Amino acid sequence: MKRVDILSRLEKTGVVAVVRGATKEEALKASHAIIEGGMTGIELTFTVPQAAEVIKELVAVYNDRLDVVIGAGTVLDALTARLAIMAGAEYVVSPSFDIKTAELCNLYQIPYLPGCMTITEVQEALKSGADIVKLFPGSVYGPSIISAFMAPMPQASIMPTGGVNLANMADWFKAGAVTVGVGGDLLAPAAAGDFQTVTETARQYVAKLKEIKG
Repeated sequence: MKRVDILSRLEKTGVVAVVRGATKEEALKASHAIIEGGMTGIELTFTVPQAAEVIKELVAVYNDRLDVVIGAGTVLDALTARLAIMAGAEYVVSPSFDIKTAELCNLYQIPYLPGCMTITEVQEALKSGADIVKLFPGSVYGPSIISAFMAPMPQASIMPTGGVNLANMADWFKAGAVTVGVGGDLLAPAAAGDFQTVTETARQYVAKLKEIKG
């Protein structure tokens, strides 16, 4: 039930913020700014220094917010996945598919979202228990690839990441995305310490999502 509950909450977020940062502090402030703007899905990447500590702190702060879902991104192996899960990550995202990571996430009943680019990779991910497939990088294909993948595999749940923005988000959902991952334009101001703009951009994404979902 834990896994089903997390997946349900993750899908309800609609838009997942892929949070990177040069420092632990930048990533924390960016995450808080995003949540303040109304976006409640956070994927804290392991390119962030002390990423596990950031996840632990975020989970502690938002423990009483069931709408907020904190996960780990750029997880390249099972060891990193376990560190993330022990820190409190509720889901694990990888840029590529890794069977050992899939097995570990299955063991702990944590959703695993591996990055896939081909129909063969999608098939392997689904066979290994992946609940949502991360289409990455989405910018290589465009929204039409989702319907192409789902023609032979209608059971696949796909989350495009990379190249998703306010201008094309509606196209991705129309094509069949279950949720989307965003980062570039949302997080860019954080590098300059402009977290207010991060919050304002997050609000724009929330408003756009409401418009799309009706």
